[in-house]
Amino acid sequence: MFVELADTLVAGFDVIELLHSLCERCVELLEVDAAGVLLADTRGALTLAAASTEQVRLLELFQLQDEEGPCLDCFHSGVQVASSDLGVEPQRWPRFSAAARDCGFTAVTALPLRLRDERLGAMNLFRSDAGALDEEMVRVAQALADVAAIGIVHERAFGRSELVVEQLQGALNSRTVIEQAKGVLAERGRIDVSDAFAVMRSYARDNNRLLSEVARAVVLQAPEVADMLSTKTRSDS
Repeated sequence: MFVELADTLVAGFDVIELLHSLCERCVELLEVDAAGVLLADTRGALTLAAASTEQVRLLELFQLQDEEGPCLDCFHSGVQVASSDLGVEPQRWPRFSAAARDCGFTAVTALPLRLRDERLGAMNLFRSDAGALDEEMVRVAQALADVAAIGIVHERAFGRSELVVEQLQGALNSRTVIEQAKGVLAERGRIDVSDAFAVMRSYARDNNRLLSEVARAVVLQAPEVADMLSTKTRSDS
């Protein structure tokens, strides 16, 4: 996974794809059931960047809308924030805790996405079972998040905060297009939005293209949309 993230230190990598890979690898490698990443925009406000499932995407959006939750506390403090049992301390984040438990999550760990003293965002790790995440797992997760942060900023941008902000804002703008494209592809192909996102990611990887570029093609109703859907149909048959 560290090699996969390090491979992003080249020109033209896709920040949103990187963060989705980060979420997926955390779920695969650590004792967590789901993950989500929030990035700060040019105003310093957190915005959804990636989620391992559609359910988590909605939960993260709820957290942002309600302005309450572990990722927000983690981002503002710059340190790890965790709850080993949301049911035991519901007063900490009353609305978020209730929403998370409705989704089947009992414990959460939020880790900062940062480079040196600059906070770029935060990552939520969700567990269905109560209990603190093992410290070794936390260290691995933070190391993965740190490598991803380096990938986002890019080695040539070190020390240039204005370029960092520009790159992050570009990633968040891409996220908006991707969300639009998911809806377009889901409606056109009569598939659910999670499948639509998987189709776009697969098509982008197979054709060595940026996920954001493929998403824009979907929104613009480019002819290749039919190719994406036919690929999905062939894989299901």
